[in-house]
Amino acid sequence: MQTITHTTASSPRTISIDSHSVHRGAVVVGLLAIALIHVLDLPGKWEETRYLGVGYVLVIAASLVLAELNANRVRAWSLYASAGLSIAVLAGFIVNRTVGMPGATEDIGNWGEPLGLASLFVEFITVWVTLRAVQMLRASHS
Repeated sequence: MQTITHTTASSPRTISIDSHSVHRGAVVVGLLAIALIHVLDLPGKWEETRYLGVGYVLVIAASLVLAELNANRVRAWSLYASAGLSIAVLAGFIVNRTVGMPGATEDIGNWGEPLGLASLFVEFITVWVTLRAVQMLRASHS
């Protein structure tokens, strides 16, 4: 547990911050951002390539379920599932931009799309903070 003292004009306050809770909170925010990015891109994918649209719906649902699980309780398996989902989405993005998906090759080489860049950033950061949260959880149990 880390302690931070915050001084205001009226009085100093001491706030206790549990580092593991901060990481779990970051995991939840990352998962919600993954869901939001896919909600924003869903209409286009649904029209272009239906199976990718269905995949987006599954990513959105899984992100929301995992965000809820991680927000409510510390569980190693839900953190691992969150990292796995983030890695899978990141890998899907890279495949889509390099060799394309069956019936969907129009995004090959399209690395500069703002929503795509946001997706890469959010997924990478979510993997990182999730694995960090797992590391902290394991350390607290040893």
